[in-house]
Amino acid sequence: MKSKENLVFLGMMGSGKSSIGLMVSKKLNIDFIDVDREIEKKIGMSITKIFENKGEKYFREIEELITLKYLKKNKTVISLGGGAFLNNKIKKEVLDNHISLWLKWDIKTLINRIRNSQKRPVAFKASKNELTVLIKKRSIVYSKAMYKIDCENNTKDEIVKNITKIYETH
Repeated sequence: MKSKENLVFLGMMGSGKSSIGLMVSKKLNIDFIDVDREIEKKIGMSITKIFENKGEKYFREIEELITLKYLKKNKTVISLGGGAFLNNKIKKEVLDNHISLWLKWDIKTLINRIRNSQKRPVAFKASKNELTVLIKKRSIVYSKAMYKIDCENNTKDEIVKNITKIYETH
């Protein structure tokens, strides 16, 4: 077992990191942290508003600080933002010290989930082709996770059961 014993969820926006992460934390009876929600609380505005008013660079700086702070916790389920794992400091910390889980879905499923979402500033104005490129590019980075959880054709309960088993046997 890694020293910090955190379960860290990564994947594209719309992959279920928050909802599945919360379900897993309840099942294991350990704390849950959604990094995007923590950023919104700290800054006092939605992720979309942060992007609009302060820019992506500012958001990524705050995301790094907050993510690294929460990764210092122990026995916690942590849901990263979709782009957080692209940050080299975050990626190194997660890969070196935590149990990382990539919630993997088919590209078509993800596009259907995230297209036209007002809550996802990186994808809001993107075309289907641009989203496909983004998903493929990020998937290369996500694939470095310790565990790939194939979510397609599985219910949330089945996904949670698989992850719980991983945690308990890790």
